[in-house]
Amino acid sequence: MRVSEMLLPTLRETPAEAEIISHQLMVRAGYIRKAAAGVYTLLPLAWRVVKKIEAIVREEMDREGGQEIMMPIIQPAELWQESGRWNVYGPELFRLKDRHGRDFCLGPTHEEIITDLVRGEVSSYKQLPLLLYQVQNKYRDERRPRFGLMRGREFIMKDLYSFDRDEEGLEVSYRKMYNAYSRIFRRCGLKFRPVEADSGAIGGNDTHEFMVLADSGEALVVYCPKESCGYAANVERADSPPDLTGPGEEARPVQALETPGLRTVEEVTSFLKISPRKLIKTLIYSTDKGMVAALVRGDRDVNEIKLMKVVGAINMELAAPEEVSRVTGALPGFAGPVGLSGIKVVADPEVGAISNAVSGSNKKDVHLVNVNPGRDFRPDSVADIRTVRAGDPCPRCGAALAGARGIEVGQVFKLGAKYSTVLGATFLDEKGRSRPIVMGCYGIGVTRTMAAAIEQNHDENGIIWPVSIAPFQVVVVLVSVKDSGQAGLAEKVYRMLTGAGIETVIDDRNERPGVKFKDADLVGYPVRVTVGSKGVASGEVELRLRTGGDTAMVPVHELVSRVSRILAGEQVAGE
Repeated sequence: MRVSEMLLPTLRETPAEAEIISHQLMVRAGYIRKAAAGVYTLLPLAWRVVKKIEAIVREEMDREGGQEIMMPIIQPAELWQESGRWNVYGPELFRLKDRHGRDFCLGPTHEEIITDLVRGEVSSYKQLPLLLYQVQNKYRDERRPRFGLMRGREFIMKDLYSFDRDEEGLEVSYRKMYNAYSRIFRRCGLKFRPVEADSGAIGGNDTHEFMVLADSGEALVVYCPKESCGYAANVERADSPPDLTGPGEEARPVQALETPGLRTVEEVTSFLKISPRKLIKTLIYSTDKGMVAALVRGDRDVNEIKLMKVVGAINMELAAPEEVSRVTGALPGFAGPVGLSGIKVVADPEVGAISNAVSGSNKKDVHLVNVNPGRDFRPDSVADIRTVRAGDPCPRCGAALAGARGIEVGQVFKLGAKYSTVLGATFLDEKGRSRPIVMGCYGIGVTRTMAAAIEQNHDENGIIWPVSIAPFQVVVVLVSVKDSGQAGLAEKVYRMLTGAGIETVIDDRNERPGVKFKDADLVGYPVRVTVGSKGVASGEVELRLRTGGDTAMVPVHELVSRVSRILAGEQVAGE
């Protein structure tokens, strides 16, 4: 391929709307162009990367016995109504009607469709286990699409569904996919960590997310630094033993203190000269199960995912100020558990260990001191609703947890009989008894994996692609297209490399060398071969690695061998 013939619209300036590195570099390097908010056209280089990731995914899915199919993007509402998700999935579901007024949706995921397929085709235990997958566009109406391909309304995803006779079979399928995902992300050249996670709208029991570690990651993960332990979890799911240590003070009488305009934890504790650990933070939530008060220690944050599960809510958000005032009698910042009625109160276990605490009074500009749980109030339930953070003890071994940011690129779920029961996907076992099929669901964000690779592999000059997913492996830079000697040698080198099966592009544009070098770094080709005037005289070319910038002069007759070894990871440019 010749750069002069490529659609490669590189930019020197960073687009104003691009917030993170992958978005900035994919626009600048000519990989994507925006069509609408959260919707992008993938240009030739991006499509080459996507196809390489897809090829790795397909190889690993097929290796584990997966069979590729293609399901419809447009899904009938009847199936979603039958599963119960039509009314609960939320506003992210793209809904539409056909000309006859029938309801459909654009598939954000395919549990309903695949279960409907299998219930019509599988009837006996002899047909199980079964692994079916597809690579397809998915659609989710994100409230605020952002970060380019990280959080879009349209994206490419691989989703595989497993069908087994029992939980033991599901465990085998789950482990197959867990191991396959680990191989996929290693082959893509990524540093990643599988972590325990929440299943969200998909539902089910056990689930793991595969996180590419990057400072720009939206997700927070905690993990045990002890290799012998191996615990790791998304903070939405993470557990840690509660800190129940306290000074054990003798309970003192409750007192009301004026705290005019002091609403935040920092303001109140600074004014009273106390540690945030002595304050009971009270947050009021509006849920589909009614209003809820969540109590955590002042130095803690409420884990809303955990709280939703405790309450049994599907939808939940912080209550508006007027709602807080209606149920507590005061504005946010002055709510407290003492005397609170007509609202469900959920307290984290650590709250019960605070002696002589400070809390809101449910009156404007007033806080209470010397509040003691059990004496002054009793929550309706006590449950772990705090967000685990770095430094908290590991739930398995007790070591201090470490923290990191990650980008979710894949997730594996144990669905169990959640969908097969409601949709009637059953089979006859060896004794002729009808039983629900046991299911698993396994997804990989293909376009998100491409963006995550850039987040993890870049420098100030541009992208640094891992060899396995680079759009081209080598770029041959012709310094002067007007020099016939250089042009002839560059063409010879180009033919030698392509003839050896090495994916090569030649930059034959009539541009300054500096422009070509900058574009080569921006695009991220793993290897750059430069053909200049010295090479014509000496029969050597300059070989440069994008990673680390190692450079060496190499005789032309040794070039193919040297490049092949570099791409195989066997050596560096200068040996």
